[in-house]
Amino acid sequence: MRLVDVCAFYATRGGGVRTYVDRKLRAADRFGVEIVAIVPGETDSFEQVAERGYISTIRGPLFPLDPRYRYFSNEARLHAELDRLAPDFVECGTPWASAKMVAQWRGAAPRALIMHLDVFATYPYRWLGRYMDEGSIDRGFEWFWRRLRQFGNAFDLVICANHDLGRRTAAGGVDNVVVEPMGVEPGVFSPSLRDMPFRADLLRSLDLGSEATLLLGVGRHSPEKRWPTIVEAVTAAGYANDVGLVIIGEGRDRPRIERAIGGNPHVRLLEPTRDRHAMARLMASADALIHGSESESFGMVGAEARASGLPLLVPDRGGMVDQARGGMGWTYASGDGEDLAVKLHEILATRAIPEARARCIASAASVRTMDAHFDELFARYRHLSSSRRAA
Repeated sequence: MRLVDVCAFYATRGGGVRTYVDRKLRAADRFGVEIVAIVPGETDSFEQVAERGYISTIRGPLFPLDPRYRYFSNEARLHAELDRLAPDFVECGTPWASAKMVAQWRGAAPRALIMHLDVFATYPYRWLGRYMDEGSIDRGFEWFWRRLRQFGNAFDLVICANHDLGRRTAAGGVDNVVVEPMGVEPGVFSPSLRDMPFRADLLRSLDLGSEATLLLGVGRHSPEKRWPTIVEAVTAAGYANDVGLVIIGEGRDRPRIERAIGGNPHVRLLEPTRDRHAMARLMASADALIHGSESESFGMVGAEARASGLPLLVPDRGGMVDQARGGMGWTYASGDGEDLAVKLHEILATRAIPEARARCIASAASVRTMDAHFDELFARYRHLSSSRRAA
């Protein structure tokens, strides 16, 4: 089977989408699939990046709101590349313009829309949620629901990676919605990588002793991640508890986060690393993961933390909720900094983290892997492709 992934969110300095696509390209040979990712870039190119994985780059302009990314601007060029590749199945990873381009391609191959972005949680719910209920917001953005419903008709599958997004998308009248959770890279994350001297060094850099609680935050510095809210909650909890926070990431919102930190020595920002093993050691050496975004499409960081034996403190909506179920962490009201601060203080005051960590360590090996995700995903694609050929 030849699978073509039209992925506008792929970029050299991209985040979770690039990580996911790179893993899929590397996994292609193991699952007997040839995968070509079509991505926007500075120049046209075609390169092999894995045994049966390829990246076809189509020249596209810079995205004005984030110069790390580019976008597809030439529909005829994209259609010509799809024609040349003659795929058995086509994926599209964004509900923006490229999804319309893929929907309008005249090829016979079945296609899936991957909801790598929770549009409503990322934008209108976050912008307007404190002033309006979600029903009112949905009615105000009915034009976008119509767009999603059109995609539900044009695509054979609309794939959501968490149950909250799947439920809301189907409730909005979108057809062909399925929930297909992603997973962690096998063999990378483990509680056994916990490094107590390294942990002590991190806490020392936060002006804290080894008996303090070490919280970890991971994600790009952008408004929907709500890092200032996280920092403020940890700062408030620190008046009565020995607690430190390390945030791994980069992005345009860094100045706001630095202002929230102020002179607090117990919070640090660290640059991201592409060294997966270094990241796995850092994860296992923390005591809990804390997160602020209710718009995670899957919550990859949460799954990696779970596989590292960490409990989670996360919003009660979005992809992270799935990771915290079954006693693997705690939730707070999404976007509510006061509720987060109260919940964090309660967790620290009652010393609840060690018991939760023990549960997470015991279940770490059972965290879903990306191989399990790909196995189920490609089986869906093969079934649809073979059914289309037989029709």
